[in-house]
Amino acid sequence: MRSLLILSGGVDSTTLLYDLLHQGYEVEAVTFDYGQKHKKEIEFARKTCKKLNVPNSVLDLKILNEVAPSSLTRDSWEVPEGHYTEDSMKQTVVPNRNMIFLSVAAARAIAGGIPHLFYAAHSGDHAIYPDCRPAFVSAMETALHLCDWTDITLHAPYLNLTKADIVKLGTGLGVDYSLTWTCYRGERLACGLCGSCTERLEAFRIAGVEDPLTYG
Repeated sequence: MRSLLILSGGVDSTTLLYDLLHQGYEVEAVTFDYGQKHKKEIEFARKTCKKLNVPNSVLDLKILNEVAPSSLTRDSWEVPEGHYTEDSMKQTVVPNRNMIFLSVAAARAIAGGIPHLFYAAHSGDHAIYPDCRPAFVSAMETALHLCDWTDITLHAPYLNLTKADIVKLGTGLGVDYSLTWTCYRGERLACGLCGSCTERLEAFRIAGVEDPLTYG
C-alpha cells in the first residue's frame, strides 16, 4: 500500500514513519519549510529518511510567514516558555497551518496516485491546536473525498494517543529518537523550556524512556 506521510522531523511523525514501515506500507515523506525558527527539524527529517531509505521531499511554504504570523516564524515574537495547557502557548499557533499542509500534501498524493495520506496529530495537541482535533480531522477526511475524482483517504492514527503513548510505541518499534528535533527555538541545543520541549520531556519521563537529546 502506497502512502504519503507529512514528516516534520519531530517525535510524533517520526514514530509514525517507523510504524507505517512496520505495517508494510510503501512510504513517501513530505516535509514543509514554512520559515519556522526551528528549521533544524527539516535536517532531522532528512536524516531519518536517509537512514530508513524513504524518499523525502522538502516543499517551500515560506509564504506562511507572511500571511500567518506566529512566534514560530517571526523573529520579533518570543517563543513562550511553559506547558501547552497555558494560554500563552496560543502564540505558537500558525493559523490554518495543518489545513494548508494537508491540502498541499493531498495534491501531491493525488498527482502521484498515492491513496493514503497520514499525519501524526495526537491528543496532547487538542487543547491548543484546533487543526489537530477530531472534528477537524473528520472535516478534512470528508473534504479530501470530495476534492478530486481520485479518492484519497486521510489517516490520523495517533489522534487519541498521548505523546507518552507515542514514545512507548516508538521505543518498541526501535525509533531512533536521537534523530528527532522538538525545540521551537532551533538553536544548537534544545532549550528544555519552550512548550514543545516541556511536552517532550514530560512524555519521555511518563513513558520511562531516556530522551537521547542534549538540552542547554
